Amino acid sequence: MRPEDVRALALMLPEVEEGAHMGHPDFRIGGRIFATLWVDEERVVLKFTAEHQAVVVEAEPDLFEPVSGAWGRRGWTSLSLEEADEETLRSALLAAWRCLAPKALQD
Repeated sequence: MRPEDVRALALMLPEVEEGAHMGHPDFRIGGRIFATLWVDEERVVLKFTAEHQAVVVEAEPDLFEPVSGAWGRRGWTSLSLEEADEETLRSALLAAWRCLAPKALQD
């Protein structure tokens, strides 16, 4: 997958806005970041619950990796775009969006 794919898929989710965080494009719901795109490193960092992070890292350790330090312990997870397919990217973005989206939008 490519950075353009992340952007296109993230912006398809309800009420998502693109912003920037520390020089990287990010995607927000209600002003809160759920995904940050690291273009040069060909990865996207996603906000998961700790439980979801554990599941995806165990299931696909070649694709998903917790971010180091406290951010990773809070569920922030890196996804390699080089290895990911569209289904994996869509599912990961949706899971991250659901972590922060209001319940009314998720129904």
